[in-house]
Amino acid sequence: MAQPGFWDDQAKVTSLGRERTSHKNILDKWQSLHDEIADCLTAYELLEEEADSELEEEIEGQILSIEREIGGMEFRKMLSGDNDEANAIIAINPGAGGTEAQDWAEMLMRMYMRWCEQRGFEAEVMDRLPGDEAGIKSVTIAVKGDYAFGYLKAEQGVHRLVRISPYDSQARRHTSFASVSVYPEADEKEALEIDEKDLKIDVFRASGAGGQHVNKTESAVRITHLPTKIVVGCQSERSQHKNKANAMRILRARILEMERLQREAEKAQKEAEKMEIAWGSQIRSYVLQPYRKVKDHRTGIEEGNVDKVLDGGIDGFIEGFLLQSVNKN
Repeated sequence: MAQPGFWDDQAKVTSLGRERTSHKNILDKWQSLHDEIADCLTAYELLEEEADSELEEEIEGQILSIEREIGGMEFRKMLSGDNDEANAIIAINPGAGGTEAQDWAEMLMRMYMRWCEQRGFEAEVMDRLPGDEAGIKSVTIAVKGDYAFGYLKAEQGVHRLVRISPYDSQARRHTSFASVSVYPEADEKEALEIDEKDLKIDVFRASGAGGQHVNKTESAVRITHLPTKIVVGCQSERSQHKNKANAMRILRARILEMERLQREAEKAQKEAEKMEIAWGSQIRSYVLQPYRKVKDHRTGIEEGNVDKVLDGGIDGFIEGFLLQSVNKN
């Protein structure tokens, strides 16, 4: 930081600042665990001098908590792939099936928002297109947090729901699909330049509750990248300028991810690990009828508490997939 001209490169400053914060968080966590272990040892010495059932129970609980924390930190060491430490962008789109599939897509959106909340990640809905009757036609979510992409890349693929339809007057069982795409947010150091001539920019009134300021002006932005046909949008801000900036963030992430996938397509092993996002190639099934179970088809991991999963309890599936990926490599 003391080097001449260091502060002139704001992109580099921002990137290094984020990296410094990430390392500081890790060091702070280890220091906190070290202090907790020291407290446990002190309490254990007191327990040797005089029996105390309440103190013993407290120590056991603290030890279990420390073990979980250390296990989580050890697990995170496996996240060493390209862009694993980056923020993530999630795009959810329903498959064929109209209202059924759109409702399922909204259920997945809530699941990931709840997971982010439980993880302490910041999740912002950048663009959301509501369904005609219920659910959503599409949604884009920006997730900020250490190793957000490293974790969420495990969710990329098709998700299948089986349930008694709440929209079917005859109460028949329906199967719905939705695709989840996950991209690492482009790092400032990658400095992806996009020619303005390659962009088609449309502005319009954002969707949402009537009467709000966001609905009264053409603040929402949709950008089409003509060479790749990628379309992105943002309507989360009142300012058209901010929405355009956020849409460009998403566009850079998607272009970089497309380039990465093109490179990986040349590697047979990587291609085999990455399931095609197409109906019938689901990575996970969520069954609500005639029984209740969630099963990941890549790892074989199952969970009977469907409500817990749909409320954001997907860590077991994510960790199982990442462990499997490490063992394959």
